[in-house]
Amino acid sequence: MEHLIRNPIIPGFYPDPSICRVGDDFYIANSSFELCPGIPIFHSKDLAHWKQIGYAMTPENGFYTDANLFSGGVMAPTIRYHKGTFYIINCNFGDKGNFIVTAKDPKGPWSQPHYITDIQDIDCSIFFDDDDKCYLVSPGEDKEQDNNRAFYLTPYDIENFKVCGERKKIWNSAMRGAWAPEAPHIYHVGDYYYLMIAEGGTEHNHSVMIARSQTIDGWYEGNPANPVLTHRHLGWDYPIENVGHADLVETPQGKWYAVMLGVRIIEGQHMNMGRESFICPVEWQRGWPVFSKETGKVELSYPADPDLPWCEDGDEISTDRDDFDGKTLGIDWSFWGTPSEDYYKIEDSALQLKCLKRGMTRKLQPVSFAPKTEKDENVAFVGRRQRHIDFSFEISMDFKAGTNEGTSESAGMVIMQQCNHQYRFEKKSKDGKQIIALVLVTTKQKGLPFMPGYESESTETILKECEVEFDGPVILRLEAKGQDYTFYMGQTADNLEEFYAHADGKKINPEEVGGMVGTMLGMFASGNGSESDNVAKFDYAEYTGR
Repeated sequence: MEHLIRNPIIPGFYPDPSICRVGDDFYIANSSFELCPGIPIFHSKDLAHWKQIGYAMTPENGFYTDANLFSGGVMAPTIRYHKGTFYIINCNFGDKGNFIVTAKDPKGPWSQPHYITDIQDIDCSIFFDDDDKCYLVSPGEDKEQDNNRAFYLTPYDIENFKVCGERKKIWNSAMRGAWAPEAPHIYHVGDYYYLMIAEGGTEHNHSVMIARSQTIDGWYEGNPANPVLTHRHLGWDYPIENVGHADLVETPQGKWYAVMLGVRIIEGQHMNMGRESFICPVEWQRGWPVFSKETGKVELSYPADPDLPWCEDGDEISTDRDDFDGKTLGIDWSFWGTPSEDYYKIEDSALQLKCLKRGMTRKLQPVSFAPKTEKDENVAFVGRRQRHIDFSFEISMDFKAGTNEGTSESAGMVIMQQCNHQYRFEKKSKDGKQIIALVLVTTKQKGLPFMPGYESESTETILKECEVEFDGPVILRLEAKGQDYTFYMGQTADNLEEFYAHADGKKINPEEVGGMVGTMLGMFASGNGSESDNVAKFDYAEYTGR
């Protein structure tokens, strides 16, 4: 039987893949935005099966990101290995900007961040030359260009973590007036240095461009065949869109592959799962890389590399049930923002979340590099990624909302996208009674969160609410078939009743949200503006992909 590499190789909201190889082992680092822990690290032997082994950024090594838009935080990491040490360079939009962390083992622990105060550009990448010299390459401002952007090379003292030479412009972009030239990586292959970048923005017009120079700091000449990879010409019917932000890797046998982000489109134009990690083979012809030879597009599958050992040691994602029997949360669970207080614990085989003052929605703030560490910034949320187009998500919750005047506690299930787009399936009190409600949250936005003048207005709509007529735990379940969401509730998992049918998944995945992040499925508890010591207990959470 022929083995296949199936795309996406890392399904779900794992964007901006960067890859490196050490011996027979391949490693990928991904963006995680405002999720904590940050920058998930995956390992593979065969490029087909990927298993998460850790995170580069945790509270233990000084990681901070706030819970704001969900699309801030850390994005576009580069992972490299040099002389026994792993390096990740990244930008944290929720803290102090660009930084480097190091580790001897990619599982961790990783070092405290070394901040790069000299370079403010986003998508900064790191390169080690054959003579062991280190360089940073980044997109920056250049008012001489028609798009005001160019790429710069900066010598860097990696031993002392400081700039050690003059910053030099080495390329502008492949297309005149190119939108969002970013995600640079440099490679030394044969007689040339290659600079590979992304253009067109990380949406439908995304693309991969490449240029080359015979010297590391010389002016780079673009490939006449640019873009070397894009899906913007394929239309809505092709199942993979937005491909770009690529990184190259060579196998021990001298074969080449590229990993890149892409999205799986649901019902035409909706990117519920956000940007995911894809792969394609690469061949060098006439001094340039050829991506996915013959078709020129990222396919849903490729024959596995026969020279690599077939391992079948990847993350099992079809069915995943967590009974919270361990002492810590599983590796695929995430917080929204860095926890600065103990609002969760696992006790008596249950995940317990405290009803913090802050709710799941609030007035959105433009992205800034000023960390906000106040207590009220915390959100009592624990979630995991949607990784299939069709799926179910089920939780068991024991919670009684306070009924005193002035209290507004709630807890339950949340299906969360960026910028206050959510479905909340929650338990709360109303007129002294315990109520189950389905709430839709949508947001109108003006401008981009990263630009001055950003404004937003969020609206909460109660789709249905009814009294809970029994005491004790309640089972809440979501069945999703594409964009068709049906919610169920009951006392036992084998006797659930339909609560609300045919809720529209497109409402929380509109085109204006885009695919920067993906849908998170989680549990939450909140005092919704009031201090509370009340706790919601979750006995299990089960995700099943189809």
